Amino acid sequence: MALAMETRPAAYAVIIEQGKLLMTRWVPEDRALSPLWSLPGGGMEPGEQADETALRETLEETGYSVAIEDILGVHAGHFPVRSTQKDPQALPFCALRVVFRAHIVTGELRHEVNGSSDTARWVPIAELDTIRYGTLIDEVASMMGYSNAASWAREYREFLADENARKLP
Repeated sequence: MALAMETRPAAYAVIIEQGKLLMTRWVPEDRALSPLWSLPGGGMEPGEQADETALRETLEETGYSVAIEDILGVHAGHFPVRSTQKDPQALPFCALRVVFRAHIVTGELRHEVNGSSDTARWVPIAELDTIRYGTLIDEVASMMGYSNAASWAREYREFLADENARKLP
């Protein structure tokens, strides 16, 4: 017997500038859960293509208009039904996430108002392992060739140390 599962397609943008990753802080509807840092992005609207979702969500959540460069990867995040959910019909959840590399075209950093995120900021890659982030960040690090976000941060710190050592007389 196959188990039922709710699936939600979503799209996200990976935007890196000067060693910093553009991130948004997701605030769950269930206030018993803690906010998590993630990427600009979210659920697809009816009739939208994944790239259109990434563009729209990035603008809504950060104030930046971006251009898509390429697809970094696709990941299915599977989440069990939480005991805190009040809906007795709640199903396990699959977030089918398309992740794009993108760059900023125009705009100024601002926070989303009345949305699923409350803050947008540039997080130094070297500090990724110091913030509380969602599973998507580890998956993106894996798509980029790292074992997880902590190893991405560690390797970036080592890269910066090597760069600084080369600048010494």
